[in-house]
Amino acid sequence: MVRGRQIKIYLADGTVTGFRHAEIMGWTGQALSIPRNRIKELNDWDESQKPGVYFLFGVDAETGNDAVYIGEAEHVSNRIYQHLSGKDFWNEAVCFTNKDENLTKAHVKYLESRLVALTGQANRFVLLNGNQPPQAILPRGDRDVMEEFIGNIRLLIGALGFRLLEPLVSYDKVIESNMDKVSSEDTFSLKAKKYNAQAKRTNEGIVVLAGSEASKTANSSLSKGYGRVRDNLIEKGKLLLVDNKLILQEDVLFASPSQAAAVLLGYPCSGPDYWLDSSGVSLKQKESL
Repeated sequence: MVRGRQIKIYLADGTVTGFRHAEIMGWTGQALSIPRNRIKELNDWDESQKPGVYFLFGVDAETGNDAVYIGEAEHVSNRIYQHLSGKDFWNEAVCFTNKDENLTKAHVKYLESRLVALTGQANRFVLLNGNQPPQAILPRGDRDVMEEFIGNIRLLIGALGFRLLEPLVSYDKVIESNMDKVSSEDTFSLKAKKYNAQAKRTNEGIVVLAGSEASKTANSSLSKGYGRVRDNLIEKGKLLLVDNKLILQEDVLFASPSQAAAVLLGYPCSGPDYWLDSSGVSLKQKESL
């Protein structure tokens, strides 16, 4: 049975764009979100005067996509302040520390290394760390505690609006007895004779899976918006020409089933009619049940 989690977010100045302090009830960790233009005020927050990890969020100058830099420090406030002159891409920082004094230098270095790796695997943000930080060697018990800490960071930073640690599709067998049900209900194939494509429905939209096939060309009837999405995938190498077909090189999240189907096929179509489950039932039929 999956249990819910309770998160408390304190808006220090009553706005969602100012200082935000966030915590999960029953957890000793805490998060602090800070706008870049107010970093000097960070010294007023005791929560930032501790060892911890931090994220700098902004936009990558080359791609225009969301970008992040991940770091660690024994004194988080001082380290973030140094990045005002060292890095200019970011406009918001989020740091994580502990309410007690149990986080050591080795702990935060372990967290940094694992968070960089997980962000790269999720592939939602451009990761601006030049190298993969080395992973600190911890006793087995400490590693387990830090992995739990990472799980809570993932929840809390997502609640603050940054889903950089969330994989597009989860393949973990969280509930073994329900895996067959999950697979049959949430996995779909595209109704197209020439192209083989699979997708999974998620809370964010529909994720077309790596290896799915797409039309080499697009019709003039395809909307400009969908055309730009398609062109962008080709330019980034996510849709690659192989044997007269475009092949998706990684899992890609689409906003709707219609967007996903149209981008793959190159012409406008009703996604709910075009995505079928393993029994041939369309997404439209399933949604009407």
